[in-house]
Amino acid sequence: MSISKKFLACSIALALILSISGGAFAAISSFGGNNPIVPIVKNASVAVVNIDVEKTEKRSFSPFPFDDDPIFKRFFGDSFKEFTRSVPMKGRGSGFIVSREGLILTNNHVVDGVDKITVSVLLSDGSKKTYPATIKGNDPAYDLALIKIEPDEKLPVLELGDSDALEVGEWVVAIGNPYGFEHSVTAGVISAKNRSIHAQDVNFDDFLQTDAAINPGNSGGPLLNMEGKVIGINTAIVPYAQGLGFAIPVNKAKEIMGDLESFGHVKRGWLGVSVRNITAEMAKAYKVEGTNGAMVNDVFKGDPADKAGLKRGDVIVELNGEKIKDSNDFVQKVRTLAPGTIAKIGVVRKGKKMNFNVKLAERANSADGRPSATTESKSNATGSDALKDFGISKVEAINDTLRRAYRIDSNSEGLVITELARDSKASADGEIREGDLLIEVNGQEVKTPEDIKKAIGNDESIVLMIEREGSTYFIMASK
Repeated sequence: MSISKKFLACSIALALILSISGGAFAAISSFGGNNPIVPIVKNASVAVVNIDVEKTEKRSFSPFPFDDDPIFKRFFGDSFKEFTRSVPMKGRGSGFIVSREGLILTNNHVVDGVDKITVSVLLSDGSKKTYPATIKGNDPAYDLALIKIEPDEKLPVLELGDSDALEVGEWVVAIGNPYGFEHSVTAGVISAKNRSIHAQDVNFDDFLQTDAAINPGNSGGPLLNMEGKVIGINTAIVPYAQGLGFAIPVNKAKEIMGDLESFGHVKRGWLGVSVRNITAEMAKAYKVEGTNGAMVNDVFKGDPADKAGLKRGDVIVELNGEKIKDSNDFVQKVRTLAPGTIAKIGVVRKGKKMNFNVKLAERANSADGRPSATTESKSNATGSDALKDFGISKVEAINDTLRRAYRIDSNSEGLVITELARDSKASADGEIREGDLLIEVNGQEVKTPEDIKKAIGNDESIVLMIEREGSTYFIMASK
């Protein structure tokens, strides 16, 4: 390449760099300065608090120096494990002030079950002041808690923004107490919305994902937009990854803060069903168009859905006139409804559209949402050959012996699967087990072998509804 061509290429490249840099600087200057984060941090930091917690746990210990010696164990066994001692445990988290009278929002997992809470407030002169705090209210479902201090003066507060209006790619700032490094600031963008995490103690379906660095101790701190408003509460991380932090949308907090302050818990409507997503096989078996909606796994006896007439296998497609995308969408919509609300529910039952008006009860905080499912009739069926091609060798009429052997509810109806074919797919997968109570095949109730044959027809794959330990499952089986 000639010198002139090289010079021309370098000039073009430099022009591109300058144009990009100029655009970036123009974007920054549009916020009113060379660095828009600095004023956000200055204004917000005084309303961000550090939370120190203490808890006493009992731990087993051995007073004997030779407890691992086999001769020692021969004479004393494991009796040394009966010795316990109290061990003080400490932890840290973050929070932010939401009322001038000292209400502070944080994560429930930061303060849940602790014996002592101490809040450090940053004063305008840069000094700190500590206050004891009490839990005003908590909500494990959203992992949020409202705690209260008694300040000597009115406190600065953070304004809550609108997380629904947030766009992927927007700049955000996180402030918190990671690893005890107080009021640490990190910045990044919203990298995704509506993220689901179901692991250990985290069970949430609407996280904001950000690449702003979030570490242990950031929990409960604010995630701020470029207007300095809170749009999320920093909550979770993926410990083996970089640039993956998760925050609860602030609109979730706005939904429940009134209840937390007034009642100490959230008053949520209770329908009395468990639901799951729909597969293409289920849609075909239950005569539903597409896979949108939420299929009812269980209807809890005596609860509102049961009283209104909903049944297992119903596919919920609408709630109060809004289309249901999937089971998570349905659960989130029900969570926003108050007890006493009349929920208008549209379902598809075996190809037929039906509507129900259900008056919601109040969900008890202690309820796990999975009481035992029951029905009200008995079966006198005997075995069927129709299921052998699907790996189920034998089903039997339910009786007292089988009920006791497999712990089947005294009022449940159906056929008991008592034998699986060796080396079959059903046996290998482990999804179908001996002792499962077969309730439906392809959306049709089965009480006799003829019911099974009629439901299967010539299908190469089928959908089974089975009951196991009081819960209902939908399982696909193929030849």
